[in-house]
Amino acid sequence: MKNTLLSYFTEFIKINTQSDPDSRSYPSTEAQELFAEIVAGRLSVMGMKDVEVDRFGYVTATLPANTTEKLPVIGFIAHMDTSPDYSGQCIQPNIIENYNGSDIVLKNGVIISPKEFPELKEHVGKTVITSDGTTLLGADDKAGMSEIFTAMDRLIKDPSFIHGKIRVAFTPDEEIGAGVDHFDVDKFGCDFAYTVDGGGIGEISYECFNAARAKINIKGKSVHPGSGKDSMINAGLVACELNALLPEETPRNTENREGFYHMTDIHGDVSNAYIEYIIRDFDASGFERRKKTVKQAIGSINEKYGNIAKVEIYDEYRNMAEVIEQHKDVLERAVNAVKKSGVTPDIRPIRGGTDGARLSFMGLPCPNLFTGGYNFHGPYEYIVLESMERAVETILNIIKGENL
Repeated sequence: MKNTLLSYFTEFIKINTQSDPDSRSYPSTEAQELFAEIVAGRLSVMGMKDVEVDRFGYVTATLPANTTEKLPVIGFIAHMDTSPDYSGQCIQPNIIENYNGSDIVLKNGVIISPKEFPELKEHVGKTVITSDGTTLLGADDKAGMSEIFTAMDRLIKDPSFIHGKIRVAFTPDEEIGAGVDHFDVDKFGCDFAYTVDGGGIGEISYECFNAARAKINIKGKSVHPGSGKDSMINAGLVACELNALLPEETPRNTENREGFYHMTDIHGDVSNAYIEYIIRDFDASGFERRKKTVKQAIGSINEKYGNIAKVEIYDEYRNMAEVIEQHKDVLERAVNAVKKSGVTPDIRPIRGGTDGARLSFMGLPCPNLFTGGYNFHGPYEYIVLESMERAVETILNIIKGENL
């Protein structure tokens, strides 16, 4: 299994599939469309049935049941795109066998050190995979894809493994919040599903943030600085002033179930400025409070300077616990599957979101499973091959279900 898994992973990560938040197309990049065709081809060669790439770039396929026993139809989902936060061009995997616990020194001065990332110490003696330091690794979510592929390959090659109908899906544009904008849940036809898009070994998540995005435009008043007394309104400075009105609850200062305001963009000059935030909170009432706080800050600016600031706030996704708690059997199946793979389940909320969050509210209960990766979206990203193997075993154990 190890060689098959590593082969899929290194093949997939070498293909650049970054999504583009500024694109108006779907998928947002042509590279994802091309990759979708490659993925579909690999599924067909493997022996999967009903392989399809639809007009939105979703890749779906079926592994038919090999029993007449009435079993649930289970889905497994991963996303094809990688984050636009850091280069995904020409990824060169750095495979460290029998990791000795020391600093991992890469190009561009990148050092992945146990001093900064203490969980590395847990992987001494194992195979650790990084990029060469000039790109991200792409384990988010090429690892999930590789693990699903490997599990399906195992089932096809082992007819003695009794299973019901299995559906798989690979989605575009998850990293820019659009992964299931056009996903057809009814056509996918599953009783429940799992995204394979999590982090460290054993991690299972059925809670995520409530998420919103705030886009703020500020219109200043540009006059000659020599005569700007009481008349100039510097939009750039007002943007800074506005940010200072928000609580210092940023990603750097928060953890666990704490929410935050995260500035993702700021630019401008005297005449015009723009700020964008993502707003996150696990608690529904706290989420509404945060959105209200942003609006109050805008109100304060407008009261001081006149109506120079406008804000658009829109929700992106909700905490999927609201749905999964009504389907605890789906969660319990995952917990038992992780235990059976020899790993202690680590049930924790996602400080982010997955396709599964939105799918759960679209009628498809969809918790999230670990991939074995860490430090996603940048050059410090790494994954542990042995943890990826446990993820494959977890998928297979989920399929076994009551037959565990």
